[in-house]
Amino acid sequence: MVEWKLFWSDEFDGEAGTPINEAKWLKEVGSFGADHHELQYYTDQPENAFIDGMGNLAIVAREGNPANYICHYGACRYTSARLTTRERVLFSYGRVEARIKLPYGQGIWPAFWMVGSRHDMGDWPVSGEIDIMEHIGKEPKAVHATVHGPGYYGSGGLGKTFHSADAFSADFHVFGIDWEPDTLHWHVDGKRYHTLTKDHVRGNLWVFNHAFYINLNVAVGGNWAGNPDKTSVFPQTMLVDYVRVYQAATA
Repeated sequence: MVEWKLFWSDEFDGEAGTPINEAKWLKEVGSFGADHHELQYYTDQPENAFIDGMGNLAIVAREGNPANYICHYGACRYTSARLTTRERVLFSYGRVEARIKLPYGQGIWPAFWMVGSRHDMGDWPVSGEIDIMEHIGKEPKAVHATVHGPGYYGSGGLGKTFHSADAFSADFHVFGIDWEPDTLHWHVDGKRYHTLTKDHVRGNLWVFNHAFYINLNVAVGGNWAGNPDKTSVFPQTMLVDYVRVYQAATA
């Protein structure tokens, strides 16, 4: 049994409206996701990412574009936020988990994921991506675990789906991964549901034995999630109670 020791965390404490801790998180700004036909513009504005005063980070996807942001398809129709620990904290191996209440609805695509920092190996997907949790609103009772690397990326990513009895927007759940050399284990609320090893990448390069950083975001639209429709409700908020990284305690 591994004994875990807390290495890094953000508990998102503070008064309502408090900005995020920029010593821990960088706000990525721009119209990302053109390759997937996503519709959002990620801003650095407090209305898209803030502390809610109840111990949570709120990442809010909003309809509208008061600042006249331009996306790949023209004037942006939605704004949201994408936070990353890139340039803040990098780490290799351990238990990575977050307690999250997910947003809902057609066209909503929240994610808790990691990207490899070894860009000297090459750009994505050679640097590697580990999706700890992805969710699309049209599947309210499902979350997805996936990895992307050379020869297994995009729609060819390797993963598994976890199904719940209730919609993930109804309450908080703990999404996590136990990351070891050559092995990854995913779990929801402490229940392990997927394991991936070096032997599963079909003879391709295993690119998960170096330092990674964490990302949190809520995308809108895209090839996988589909676009919002008349049933979609805005704003949509992902609440994050905490993000914690543990590493194995040494004697």
